Amino acid sequence: MIVALVLISAFFHALWNALLRVEPDKDRGLVGAIAFASVFALIIAGVRWGIDGMPLFATTEAFGWTILAGVFEAIYFTTLVRALERGKLGPVYTISRGGAVLVVWPLSILLFHEVVTRTSGIGSLLVLGGLVLCGVGAHGVDRGGRGRSGVWWAVACAVSIAGYHLAYKAALQTGGSPSATFAISLALSAAISIVRIGGDGRRTLVAVVRGRTFRIALMGIVCGGSFLILMEALARGGSGYVLTLRNTSVLFAAGLAFAIGERPAHAEITGAALVAGGAVLMAW
Repeated sequence: MIVALVLISAFFHALWNALLRVEPDKDRGLVGAIAFASVFALIIAGVRWGIDGMPLFATTEAFGWTILAGVFEAIYFTTLVRALERGKLGPVYTISRGGAVLVVWPLSILLFHEVVTRTSGIGSLLVLGGLVLCGVGAHGVDRGGRGRSGVWWAVACAVSIAGYHLAYKAALQTGGSPSATFAISLALSAAISIVRIGGDGRRTLVAVVRGRTFRIALMGIVCGGSFLILMEALARGGSGYVLTLRNTSVLFAAGLAFAIGERPAHAEITGAALVAGGAVLMAW
């Protein structure tokens, strides 16, 4: 059950990243999408609360971790936009997702006492090798500097992914409802993003949403659905295991890169395959 949830979440996650990559105004488009996703997530959380009747947050600690996750989410969305403005979908996605694994695994072992094995150690080396290849591929394709800049923004994105993932797991372990935890954290990240873009950005945001309502709403619903499914998987499995297995999404991203007209370098394709293979070994 956990594997199925993670793989479905992985595909949806790669899909909304691909939609963002082809969005003309990535920053405002993303802010609009996460606003739609927040409304969607809040509705799901309300329905779940009405059906289950369980408290949304059993402890104040769970709510605190949820707020921290929202801050990391806001950083994640900002760094993701910057990376995709400068780099292609394939390397940006692979570096950000694979890099997060290398941060989360040791911290999951330290904080949540997850088990490390010889297989997971070999898997981490494969992930590292895949990240290096993706970085090399990105440098080789774009010699003007924007590709290199995109790589570094993807690295920053990886750190923020690790941050919100660990905060989510802590919130769930201390009594947070999966749907409520995500809804509140995403709503906070949307609010931070709306403040960040300033007055001119907000006026542009209104125009972007009016002009491409269906596309922005679709991206938001796919994004929200991806994370809601992830939260259900996190509630059932270890944080290192779930995030690592979810990073098989790099293969979906590689396929979607072709679908949107990008032509990944051989090093990028090989790197994505290594990251996905390493992820499977680490989650074995």
